[in-house]
Amino acid sequence: MQEGYVVTGVKNGWYGLIDNDMRILDLKSTSGILDRGGTILGTSRINPFRDPELIKKIKENYQRSGIDALIAVGGEDTLKVALGLYKEGIINVVGVPKSIDNALSGTDYAFGFDTAVNIATECIDRLHTTAESHHRIMVIEVMGRYTGWIAVEAGIAGGADMVLIPEIPINLNELCDAISNRHKRGKMYSIIIVSEGAVLEGESVFAAEAERTQVDEFGNTRARGIGEIIARKIEQETSYEARVSVLGYIQRGGSPTAFDRILGTRFGVKAVELVQQGKFGKMVSLRANKMTYVDIKEAVEKRKTIDPALYDIAKVFFAE
Repeated sequence: MQEGYVVTGVKNGWYGLIDNDMRILDLKSTSGILDRGGTILGTSRINPFRDPELIKKIKENYQRSGIDALIAVGGEDTLKVALGLYKEGIINVVGVPKSIDNALSGTDYAFGFDTAVNIATECIDRLHTTAESHHRIMVIEVMGRYTGWIAVEAGIAGGADMVLIPEIPINLNELCDAISNRHKRGKMYSIIIVSEGAVLEGESVFAAEAERTQVDEFGNTRARGIGEIIARKIEQETSYEARVSVLGYIQRGGSPTAFDRILGTRFGVKAVELVQQGKFGKMVSLRANKMTYVDIKEAVEKRKTIDPALYDIAKVFFAE
């Protein structure tokens, strides 16, 4: 293969290697894409380790293509697959953290997170108007299956009155009491931010009402409906009008922020350096605003849960 060229899958994610459907990314084809989302490369939720035939195809096509190394751009599941393929001697791999949840250990930030926080904050700003003018409780559900990074940072930036995250089970009675106390003090509306993966005290209640029994190819639960559960409980217990806004995939699209564009560029340059140095099985990392790298294993062996000190800042404004 010509030096300096990059091959990517025409089909999404691992399908490019599985189906041997790839193309060369040269300077001409990548010029002018900085303002587009990273998923321009494609994405997928396939877990090739579920089928030995898929692993066999990846190995055959990787060897046949003449690719020197694979730069795997993604979150926990993508990098777990990449690490597994590397450990089995199938591919040379370097990881790049892309996760709007910011749940990857080993790096201060993954690119995509800042964009998601900015979009969520803008939505919170807009929903303030409806909440205040109609004296409503606005429950805003943001992404975050296992960690509350988006909820906390967008909540602080958007002036949310309460932030509910997966790391801390929700006590609905305490939540309703806090809202009632706000009304007694003349605060006739509230903005509540909740991560999609937040759970109630007593997991069985959440599992039954939010349909948390479905799982994806990686065994991750598909949390649904926590915002609706909270809004319904608030109306039942307080008689205040509550509305739900589920931001969903709005947080994943659009143009990336300047921070994410710069971070993605820095990650890319560092990843190529690691390939040139033969440092495989590593993931590029941002630590104290410096580019470095860690073992992929370190990044995926446990999730990076919310910083308690950061959550304490959010709690200062709870139900004020």
